[in-house]
Amino acid sequence: MEFGSGFFWFVLIGLGAQLVDGALGMAFGLICSSILLSMGLPPAAVSASVHAAEVVTTGVSGASHAYFRNIDRRLFWQLTIAGSVGGAIGAYVLTRLPGDAIRPFVYLYLLALAVLILVRSFGRWMPREQVKRVPVLGFFAGLLDATGGGGWGPLATSTLLARGGQARTTIGTVSASEFVVTLVVSITFILTIGLDHLEIVLGLLVGGAIAAPFAAWFVRHVPEKIVLKVVGLLVLCISLYQIGRAWLT
Repeated sequence: MEFGSGFFWFVLIGLGAQLVDGALGMAFGLICSSILLSMGLPPAAVSASVHAAEVVTTGVSGASHAYFRNIDRRLFWQLTIAGSVGGAIGAYVLTRLPGDAIRPFVYLYLLALAVLILVRSFGRWMPREQVKRVPVLGFFAGLLDATGGGGWGPLATSTLLARGGQARTTIGTVSASEFVVTLVVSITFILTIGLDHLEIVLGLLVGGAIAAPFAAWFVRHVPEKIVLKVVGLLVLCISLYQIGRAWLT
């Protein structure tokens, strides 16, 4: 199989996206999907390609977070099981129906979460609370991720951090559980529409696999307040961008 110069651009896209995703618990799918959609690829093909690449990148990322002890096992299984169910349903639906109707409301929710995360990053007065319905969160995060190619991290990580979750273990656990969810979503896509665009898939996964260990090290050693500020700003930008795009289209 021969690859053109475009392959190396996909490697760079995957590398940059995974540095952000592994360190902050989100944005690999959003970054990659936004670029691929701007190239004119259909949404189902974009989501299938991104998830196929993420099987490798999330596997390396999850292993890296496990090595640096960034994972809460109980939270991992709660997110993984429910997220896999939601992801499989979302992937099946995307191959038959447009998945854009509910997305503006989801990004309004993320906008509110971004504000809460930023407030948390500037003080200790907000109480730490556990999310009581983690499986419900995992289900809808998986559903959104499959239909949009990038909703798992923003929804799951943002909600857990906004409710007082520790930044290091929240990001590590969400990243690790994403591997299983992504694997289920990818299998669903392959069984329903197959898999094309192998140059894109391989480019994204090579770049992502290179970046994953560095991102896991970053979140282990950087102070929590700094991580929260960066996550809050990232979610704020993502939500405002997506709301603006939905408003204009």
